[in-house]
Amino acid sequence: MRPTRRAVLRAMAAGTAAALLRPLSALALPAPITRPIPSSGERLPVVGLGTWITFNVGDDPELGDECAAVIRAFFREGGRMIDSSPMYGSSQAVVGYGLRKLGSPPSLFSADKVWISSGSRGPDQIEESRGHWGVSRFDLLQVHNLLAWEEHLSTLFAMKAGGRVRYVGITTSEGRRHREVEEIMRTHPIDFVQVSYNVLDREVEGRILPLAQERGIAVIVNRPFREGALIRQVERHPLPSFASEIAAANWAQFLLKFIVSHPAVTCAIPATSRVAHVIENMGAAAGLLPDAALRRRMAAHVERL
Repeated sequence: MRPTRRAVLRAMAAGTAAALLRPLSALALPAPITRPIPSSGERLPVVGLGTWITFNVGDDPELGDECAAVIRAFFREGGRMIDSSPMYGSSQAVVGYGLRKLGSPPSLFSADKVWISSGSRGPDQIEESRGHWGVSRFDLLQVHNLLAWEEHLSTLFAMKAGGRVRYVGITTSEGRRHREVEEIMRTHPIDFVQVSYNVLDREVEGRILPLAQERGIAVIVNRPFREGALIRQVERHPLPSFASEIAAANWAQFLLKFIVSHPAVTCAIPATSRVAHVIENMGAAAGLLPDAALRRRMAAHVERL
């Protein structure tokens, strides 16, 4: 009988627990695949870390330590971008706790959002978020789900001009408001756009991803696993034999490699609260990525399952 993904991951976690207690500099791991941010040329690993739901653990000390262990493993595997939002409950504070435990890793690329209906209250919310993280400034601030985007973008562009944030972006998810996203991409000098994209949800391939390439806008991908539903759907089946062509050792890597191999995508941000999962996810940033023909084969295979 084939071992379940849960059993495999439990074994991985047990096998790496001792290593995770060692200093971040103790292990020399292969550098992950990176992509440039078009507006600057700065390179980011193609797999980041999301915090929606998974890091919303309140002030539970045990769960907070588990999230801190995830952050430690993420940086150990070469990760940089961590993404959060005021909408995510206690996630920002939990990220900050984990970063403090690690001594504020200098490689961090901090990505957060403004999410408030009042444009005038945006700066106060941003400052509160910065305090939760414990960073001197954010690398990227995004208008979350386009809420009051006109006012907030004005604030964020002024912050960028003043050196108080490095990059500015907008976000949406689950296919919402794509026409408005396209219009903002065409008319405003944003650095990033964040959208939902995975092997089954490919609407952004039609217009948004090509437009991002045309306009020189970096793309962050959320919901790469449909909050885990896609993993649960496919893990009942064996990996196809051709997964070995891109060194995808498991379904998570197979699904992430499909996403990050699109030439417009800069970084995907799967969320997890488990060390074994973050190690598995970061494995997608190693080895080969599929070409266009193999991407079509991957999508067709998953559609048939």
